[in-house]
Amino acid sequence: MLKSAIIMVLGMLCIPLGDAAGKLLSNFYATEPYFIAWSRFLLGASLLLIVMAGKNLNLQLLLDWRIWLRGSFVTGGILSILTALSTEPISNVFAAFFIGPIVSYFGSALFLGEAINKSRTLLLFIGFCGVLMVVKPAANLSAGIGFAFLAGLFYGCFLISSKWLAGQASSKQLLLSQLLVGSLLLTPVGMQSIPEFSLDIALLVLLSAVASAVGNLLLIIANQREDASKLAPLIYTQLLAATAYGIFIFNTYPDKWSLLGLFIICISGFAAFFITKKTSK
Repeated sequence: MLKSAIIMVLGMLCIPLGDAAGKLLSNFYATEPYFIAWSRFLLGASLLLIVMAGKNLNLQLLLDWRIWLRGSFVTGGILSILTALSTEPISNVFAAFFIGPIVSYFGSALFLGEAINKSRTLLLFIGFCGVLMVVKPAANLSAGIGFAFLAGLFYGCFLISSKWLAGQASSKQLLLSQLLVGSLLLTPVGMQSIPEFSLDIALLVLLSAVASAVGNLLLIIANQREDASKLAPLIYTQLLAATAYGIFIFNTYPDKWSLLGLFIICISGFAAFFITKKTSK
């Protein structure tokens, strides 16, 4: 359980780093979210094919409709969060995005038969109250926040489908399949929004792709080792990383209510994790 948790946390640090690079591209280089998402999938697939060096490839996975469903979930999630990041602070976007753990937790119980624990359920909802304190939907509800919530919904479905398909292929094969599906689905719109080339854009596109690919690979490995519902609270570490990136990269500081919300999210998320760890012994 502890090894799975460490893998999960490392993945959660990488994913918002890729999205921070995407926000830099959209905010400072006027790059369309369609191109950022498409290039992320395309470069990620290319890099993974190089790493795999043609070994253990199983392209027959693409004949399975469940692979396309899972790939559609992650494609919709990434495109939605990049759209949200083009107009909203990164910490607010990731806070709204955290409807995902609730979707994953209850969805895994409903569709995969994973156990629900009353204490974990209560703590998960307390954490979501913290999310609302950060986002403040009554005052800040916008199209960008709406896309962030939509991204969380897609992401929760992606987590469920990842657990569903965990025994069908290796972690690298599952990651390659989602990258190929995303590349194919976004090619028509991605090719229409290619920006003018510059070294800065090229480096940020590469960072976005590599950080996202590594983060998702670690996420898949963690979910293969342990139940998705048990690891769900650790997804909240993305919010800490996103807040740190917002401060150091974008000079965006959360207000006192947002800080309190972040504290509640962290306490409830990690408390749920340790309750899960204790009950699983």
